[in-house]
Amino acid sequence: MEEQEEPIQNLWQEVRDLTLGTTTQINHLSSPPTPLHFFREYISPNKPCLISNAINHWPATTLWHSTRYLFNTLSSSTVSLHVTPNGHADALTPHPNSPSTPTLCFASAEVQHIPFQDAFTRVLNSGLSSNCVGYLQQQNDCLRTEYGALSKDCDSDLAWASEAFGCLPEAVNLWIGNEMSETSFHKDHYENVYAVVCGEKHFLLLPPTDVHRMYIHDYPAANYRYSQDTGEFSLKLEEPVRNVPWCSVNPYPSPELKEKEMAKFPLYFNGPRPFEVTVRAGEILYLPSMWFHHVKQSPDSRGLTIAVNYWYDMRFDIKYAYFNFLQSLPHSMLCSPASFGKLGGNSEDESRKGNSAASANDNILDDSDAAAEK
Repeated sequence: MEEQEEPIQNLWQEVRDLTLGTTTQINHLSSPPTPLHFFREYISPNKPCLISNAINHWPATTLWHSTRYLFNTLSSSTVSLHVTPNGHADALTPHPNSPSTPTLCFASAEVQHIPFQDAFTRVLNSGLSSNCVGYLQQQNDCLRTEYGALSKDCDSDLAWASEAFGCLPEAVNLWIGNEMSETSFHKDHYENVYAVVCGEKHFLLLPPTDVHRMYIHDYPAANYRYSQDTGEFSLKLEEPVRNVPWCSVNPYPSPELKEKEMAKFPLYFNGPRPFEVTVRAGEILYLPSMWFHHVKQSPDSRGLTIAVNYWYDMRFDIKYAYFNFLQSLPHSMLCSPASFGKLGGNSEDESRKGNSAASANDNILDDSDAAAEK
């Protein structure tokens, strides 16, 4: 068993040694890359980066700080407001039919279609006078549909990214929320270019090779229902039953639950630390396809965070095949208690990993020289 565990656990560190770096920071570019540089250094190796000075020319970077401008521009628009009791949509929560046991389900927000001004006001007031948290986050190309009147304030695509990906974005989405909205760990089958216009977004990132550390399990799907009369939420399981594979790890457990969570998910808490990225207003995060990400946000002076993201189709190529194969390996092979103490590594392990990384780097240099000759 230990012989089976070791190669997969070594993979987590070797990916960092060879490609991603061994700190919790990602590369920060001071200006947009050329398409060729972006493709070679980030898309091809499936590596995230933070980019500054890429959206300074957008009218949105000044206009969207004005609530009056947003109200006037979207005065006749009906939008989709996602409401939850705590700001955690598409997240795990206690099963409604077994409140006394630790069974969980996958809960989605109630979606209300209401005038923009009403929806915007409810986002601003979220959590202040009720247990209802609103988030404008319809992920269906909403900037070019529901919020079409605002789309002129942003680029329809990012030229350097579109050329590198070889296509235009499939969807462009708008996100408006406050500090209570939080997104649990998950991954997307899209190349994500994420621009923050107002406020800040705080990402935790893990590469696809760390899939076993996410403890992905199937959970029954449920939906929140909000009563305008009582101001209370109920949670109803979908019928027929539909199971959703979802990450089980909460990276920010409460102090009273932290020890229990660390014991329950040792591969996450004892393994390499996730990459930490704060995306400030005016900055862009390139989030490669299949990367696991958890998102929190800090608002601007109004109490809002506003962002735009471009979803580009991912290539279902050999990397996707590798990741799928890795995910198919039984999770149980990594769950031997004897292995947990080794996740942080020791001097002998680090020496061996260093030799392995050096050997792999030699091979990469050889391959690069061969490619250059061709």
